[in-house]
Amino acid sequence: MRFENKVVIITGGAQGIGKATATLFAKEGAKVVIADCDLENGERTVKSIQENNGEVLFIPTDIANSKEVQKAVDTVLAKYHRIDVLFNNAGIYTRGDVVATAEETWEKIIQVNLKGVYLCSKAVIPFMRKAGGGVIINTSSSVGLYAAAPGIAAYAASKGGVTFLTKAMADDHLRDNIRVNCICPGPTDTPLLRKSRTDEQLQTFINSLPARRLLQPEEIARIVLFLSSDEASSITGAAFPVDRGQTAHL
Repeated sequence: MRFENKVVIITGGAQGIGKATATLFAKEGAKVVIADCDLENGERTVKSIQENNGEVLFIPTDIANSKEVQKAVDTVLAKYHRIDVLFNNAGIYTRGDVVATAEETWEKIIQVNLKGVYLCSKAVIPFMRKAGGGVIINTSSSVGLYAAAPGIAAYAASKGGVTFLTKAMADDHLRDNIRVNCICPGPTDTPLLRKSRTDEQLQTFINSLPARRLLQPEEIARIVLFLSSDEASSITGAAFPVDRGQTAHL
């Protein structure tokens, strides 16, 4: 097993891409820590992993709150005494151009999607540096790399920030042996995507995609595991489009 006895923190691990990644890491022997504010789905994910003999810890966490983030990291270190991988995956989504987006909505999107990456990384990096290295993977988006679309101003801004924060962090911590990369998924079949559209709107959207289908969370999760593994030891500062041909189509 590639991650036996390694400790992996996953923000937003209660559902969607985070849940799929937590499940795969556990199957590969990792001790998985889910940091999420979604208590109900978090408990379901924990139960699912435990039923398959995986080791998992759920810590209720608002990743936009520095005190809660630090408390979560301290809890992990007290229990396991190590952190090998941080997967900054938590995110929220809203639609609207800059005129239609309320100021409080803009601030919430930036706080969770961008500030959350900053806070979690800030809390974990000092330990990784002292330990001799580690891996950080951030979830950006196709709209944070090349494919901004109408009506997603705040989300696109937050994810664009994640992409370039990833590059800055990789450069800053290269000599600390901390690798930092981000994934940029295309449209993925998650509750976050489905709840933002009616069934009719969703089908029209799917029909507009090159592959005529949504990505599955497990497809994204496999890329996260690869980037976290020793097989990707030479990769840092990269933004990976995982979009089933969307990049080529553009």
